[in-house]
Amino acid sequence: MFDQILIRSRPVPSDPPGRRNATPLETEPGRFRLLVAVLATVPWGQVVIGAGIVLLAALVPWGTGQVLATMDRQVMAIDITGDLVGESRVALERSAGQWVGRSFFATDLSDVKAGLEQRPWVESAAVKRVWPDRLAIEVREKKPLAYWSDGRLVSRSGEVFAPPNPEVAGRLPLLSGPDDRVMDVIRMARSMSATLTEHGLGFAGLSLEQRGAWTLTLANGIEVVLGRDQVSERFERFVTVYQQRLVSRASEVKRVDARYSNGVAVKWKSDAAVADSGKNT
Repeated sequence: MFDQILIRSRPVPSDPPGRRNATPLETEPGRFRLLVAVLATVPWGQVVIGAGIVLLAALVPWGTGQVLATMDRQVMAIDITGDLVGESRVALERSAGQWVGRSFFATDLSDVKAGLEQRPWVESAAVKRVWPDRLAIEVREKKPLAYWSDGRLVSRSGEVFAPPNPEVAGRLPLLSGPDDRVMDVIRMARSMSATLTEHGLGFAGLSLEQRGAWTLTLANGIEVVLGRDQVSERFERFVTVYQQRLVSRASEVKRVDARYSNGVAVKWKSDAAVADSGKNT
């Protein structure tokens, strides 16, 4: 007879009911895998390089400033070079001397240049730094072409300027006229001077009056009145008459009026005004 064996087992409790709106724990590994997948798509090499470039760009100005601050010195000397006639080298150095003691790197060279170019004789100034503590300045002067009205000078480029020492320009022709017609006067003077030189005559000056009348002065002192109209034709007529009839008596001639259609009128130094007949061209 089989023995009866009674086996008692403890009841297994059922799963507790889930809370409303609770997220099951089983979804966490899925979210983690999604994050890993997203991060895997990021080009980390490019990100690192870009961040390095941004950092370097931020550090370069700072580092450059630190290096320049360490290397910077005061301007101790200024060297002036250039062919000078009207300007004094000492005066230029004195004018530029205000920059001595300033920062070598922080000094604005355009300010130095502008300050020097305000001087009457200076046409241009080229300024550069010379390490470790000098400024080198090359000065180019204006080249005077002639004396202008009221003791001023006119340069070859047509600029009228008034230096304190115009006499250092030496012997030059005398031009005059309205300041806004200076280039017209220069062009006419150059044309007449070239023609006179071809005929062995010297050019001394040319005047343009406000109303437009021209008067030429030769190197021998003779004045030639050309008027306002047909100036070139009258000038050519004068040259012809002078070569044919007046050259032998040039020392006696004071003034020639070329405002005639068929000749010229001559005023002699004896103040006897006569008409030179037969002077047709």
